Amino acid sequence: MKLPVSIEQLSFFESLGSETRLRIIDYLREEPHNIKDLAEKLQLSSAIITKHIQKLEEAGIVETESVPGIRGVQKRCSLKLTQVELLFQNSLADQTTDSVAEQPTGDIFSIPVGQYVDYEIKPTCGLASRDKLIGIVDDPRYFADPEHVKADHLWFASGYVEYRLPNYSVSTERISSLRISLEVCSEAPGFQKDWPSDITFSLNGKELLTWTCPGDFGDKRGRYTPAWWTDKMTQYGLLKTLLITHEGTFLDGIRMSDFSVHEISMEKNRDIRFRIASLASARHPGGVSLFGRGFGNYDQDIEVTWEYQ
Repeated sequence: MKLPVSIEQLSFFESLGSETRLRIIDYLREEPHNIKDLAEKLQLSSAIITKHIQKLEEAGIVETESVPGIRGVQKRCSLKLTQVELLFQNSLADQTTDSVAEQPTGDIFSIPVGQYVDYEIKPTCGLASRDKLIGIVDDPRYFADPEHVKADHLWFASGYVEYRLPNYSVSTERISSLRISLEVCSEAPGFQKDWPSDITFSLNGKELLTWTCPGDFGDKRGRYTPAWWTDKMTQYGLLKTLLITHEGTFLDGIRMSDFSVHEISMEKNRDIRFRIASLASARHPGGVSLFGRGFGNYDQDIEVTWEYQ
């Protein structure tokens, strides 16, 4: 999302001017919570939390839904935004039809987690669609099963999966950024909240960054996890956004490496390979769990956005 810095956006910036609301965002970054949960974590009344949530909803940062609870209907809150780009100059509000040719254009793709083009993994491991397990759990051979393209959730203790990113650029286009958003966590036998994993992301064989995921989350059911999925297995991950620009590579807005878009070869007919790995040699070799549509807390696949200037 791009947001001009202007008086028209005052309500958005005011919504962030509260320590309590920033702490709410911190909790929702990990997973959705209901009002009561947030009130207990922040040691405030539910009425006060409700007012803060309303402010965040008005700003478009948080979304809520009513869900059945043990004692009636509860309001569950989750983050709606993953990232905001502030425009101090040449904002969208200042652009006119005379500058349409200079405005960024781009391509947006959703890649199902089962549509990897290469892999090398070790157990524990497995694949699942929204309807069933694919093959036999902890047998790596089923990662080559033709049905792997239907997987909406996959996991492995070590190794990698690799995806081909569509490249429809032409010679006259100049790439300005590549954004990749995905839901991911560690992979422990069953699940384990305290199970750190160093997850490495690479592009065309060049390492972008390594992020340490804190755990494998199964303490409560994922928002979109199908009913047939057992409570004894991983339920959800964390939504992470990688952004590669001229300035380097960022994870959730934090600069992680010097790798920039200048290093991406956009030659016609050249594959762009994106790899997600848990290396056996890592300090925390804790595996990878990936979630697509119909699993976890975010109803999305691996979302890829190429932007050209």
